[in-house]
Amino acid sequence: MNNVILNYIIKGYLKDVLKVILFFYCFGVILNLFEEIEFFKNVKAPFYTPLILTNLFIPGQLIKLFPFIIFISTMKFILDIRNNKDLLTMKIFGYSNFKIFLTLATTSFFLGWSMLLIFNPFTSTMAKYYEKTKSIYSLDIDHLVTFNKNGLWIKENLKDGQRIISASNDLGKKLKNITIYNFDENYVLKEKIFSKSANIESSDWKLENVSILKIENNISKELDLKSLTIKSIYTYDKITSLFKNDETLSFVELIINFQELINRGYNKIFLKQSLHSMLSMPFFLFIMTALASILVMNTLKRSNNFRFIILGLIACVFIYYLKNLSISLGQTNRIPLTLANWIPLIVIGMFSFIGILQINEK
Repeated sequence: MNNVILNYIIKGYLKDVLKVILFFYCFGVILNLFEEIEFFKNVKAPFYTPLILTNLFIPGQLIKLFPFIIFISTMKFILDIRNNKDLLTMKIFGYSNFKIFLTLATTSFFLGWSMLLIFNPFTSTMAKYYEKTKSIYSLDIDHLVTFNKNGLWIKENLKDGQRIISASNDLGKKLKNITIYNFDENYVLKEKIFSKSANIESSDWKLENVSILKIENNISKELDLKSLTIKSIYTYDKITSLFKNDETLSFVELIINFQELINRGYNKIFLKQSLHSMLSMPFFLFIMTALASILVMNTLKRSNNFRFIILGLIACVFIYYLKNLSISLGQTNRIPLTLANWIPLIVIGMFSFIGILQINEK
């Protein structure tokens, strides 16, 4: 009988998880499809491109929302078995609240690892293809930023020509060893600008220890300056944001190629944040299952589900902002960034531990 009940709990719970995933997927498709259609309305592309890109984009978002999917699925499953008296039947056969919770939480925990090890590599590949396809149709494709073994490279379109900027691989708010090539409309080199460092916090780049080599009629003239300010469409935040799409990096890739990604120019702090965010997900799912169990398992009486829907929404919003606040504190160096990813789990986990002990007594 114990095996029958265990199979009933796991299968019923997985069915509810699948239903909630499908709901979020359909809702996400509807919302994102409008955004993709808006993007492609003035672009020559096949009519089905927005739909394809939407289906490539949504799976990665579902993984980000998976803790909340688990939370809603747990609430739905427990409310269903409570309202149809299955919860009472399980208690008669020796299944306590704690044992039911532990079964659901363990299932959630293994679902988390399955997402990271099996599904996440596929969703990251889909996200890469999504980003690549969008960049092809982007109206700003003439403005390019890339990292390679030689450092940072930027191409900008100017009113009277083009500009190519190269700098060392150590990307910070101050670029080092900068070379700027200014071309006219016919791609003829007009001047080279050399600088030891440049502050790029704002769009007004402040170059220091500058050497300018102007080329006119095949005659070069050199000019040395202590400082020089140039206007750019790029700032430090904008450049780094281009390399902060953690959806394109899978958990397996982060584990195996961590140092290689740093050598390719990815920010080490960003990679650490992404790694610990993914690593914490199975534990986060476990805690979210506990929180949902506490909210709905405190009685055997049949009740209106509307009240629990409101409580669930409030809990999800609170956890979402708590997590964002913690990450923001880590990014501003108020607390260690690694710890910032785990603080929400610790806080919610302590609360859940007390709650689980209380519902086990009911």
